[in-house]
Amino acid sequence: MSDPFKQLRDAMDQFAIERDWDQFHSPKNLAMALTVEAAELQECFQWQTEAQSRELDEQQLAAVRDEIADVQLYLIRLAGKLDVDIEAACWGKMKKNAGKYPAERVKGSAKKYNYYKED
Repeated sequence: MSDPFKQLRDAMDQFAIERDWDQFHSPKNLAMALTVEAAELQECFQWQTEAQSRELDEQQLAAVRDEIADVQLYLIRLAGKLDVDIEAACWGKMKKNAGKYPAERVKGSAKKYNYYKED
C-alpha cells in the first residue's frame, strides 16, 4: 500500500536529525506531545458557541490550521517511529467502526456503540 505521508515523514526525520531531537522523540514522548497539540486545537474553540465555531474569522482559522498541522505532524512522526501505515490503519479502523455503528441502527444518533450492542 502506498504511504501518502512518506514525504512529510522523511522531512520530519530530517528536521529532527538536524536539531539532534531524535533522542527526545520516543513513542511515549510523541504521544504526550500530541495530546498537548490536541489541547491547543481545543483552545481555539474554547468558550465559542456552536455557531461561532463554524464561522471563524481568518485569524482564528489560521490558528486552527496551525494546530491541525501540529497534531497531524506529531501523528506522522509517531507512526514513523512505530512503523505504522497511517492510511492502512485508518481504513482498518473505518471497517471496525462500520461494524460497531451499522447505519440502519445508529442513523441520527450520537450514542456510543455499546448502547447498540445486542444481548
